[in-house]
Amino acid sequence: MVLVWRLVAVEENVWIQLTFDERFGLEDPEDDICKYDFVEVEEPSDGTILGRWCGSGAVPGKQISKGNQIRIRFVSDEYFPSEPGFCIHYNIVMPQFTEAVSPSVLPPSALPLDLLNNAVTAFSTLEDLIRYLEPDRWQLDIEDLYRPTWQLLGKAFVFGRKSRVVDLNLLKEEVRLYSCTPRNFSVSIREELKRTDTIFWPGCLLVKRCGGNCACCLHNCNECQCVPSKVTKKYHEVLQLRPKIGVRGLHKSLTDVALEHHEECDCVCRGSTGG
Repeated sequence: MVLVWRLVAVEENVWIQLTFDERFGLEDPEDDICKYDFVEVEEPSDGTILGRWCGSGAVPGKQISKGNQIRIRFVSDEYFPSEPGFCIHYNIVMPQFTEAVSPSVLPPSALPLDLLNNAVTAFSTLEDLIRYLEPDRWQLDIEDLYRPTWQLLGKAFVFGRKSRVVDLNLLKEEVRLYSCTPRNFSVSIREELKRTDTIFWPGCLLVKRCGGNCACCLHNCNECQCVPSKVTKKYHEVLQLRPKIGVRGLHKSLTDVALEHHEECDCVCRGSTGG
């Protein structure tokens, strides 16, 4: 059975917001894909599927239209009853007074690039991200991403630990470790590469950057500063999303990004440059 509800507001300059009741349960998915009993919400203006849901693991989030229409479709086969089913409450909202809705529940095509970047960043797994971008073919997209490529994989780095000897040596070592040394910093890839035309996932990565103070600076000057004395570029493999030119959608690919890492740091007089 296929049931379709098309909701149309009388006024054109309003949106329609859908809220699912907490008692939600349909037939479970197969291989994480809703094949048999499911409900989906569609944006009639461009045919975008805002989401498709089944099972009973989580209640779908709020959905909001881009215009004054929205379509709901329920599909059920002849096997296994869907219990307890679903209930959707709808209401009309003015665009400037809509409730706060997570960007991730809006279709990617409806978001400007900066908002889409925020939506992409909010996902905790690659599978959830690709499912949001391509609800109908997300598994195929993931398979395409992980096909062998010629690109070099980024290398992991391990920060070694010095063995403890005696208390005084330990105190001195701790001072060294927490003074001017390379340490983990999280950086935004878009900001580091100055690429506002592209979205990366994960959006932030850990790099080694000089940090800490120079309280025990050996130089005879009024003030010391911590600067990098050895800098290298390291490659990190990430997911890259770029808008397609002239058509809707995003071009997805795995790419290597080169980020600056500080391998050695030194305390120098403020105003001096590192080696």
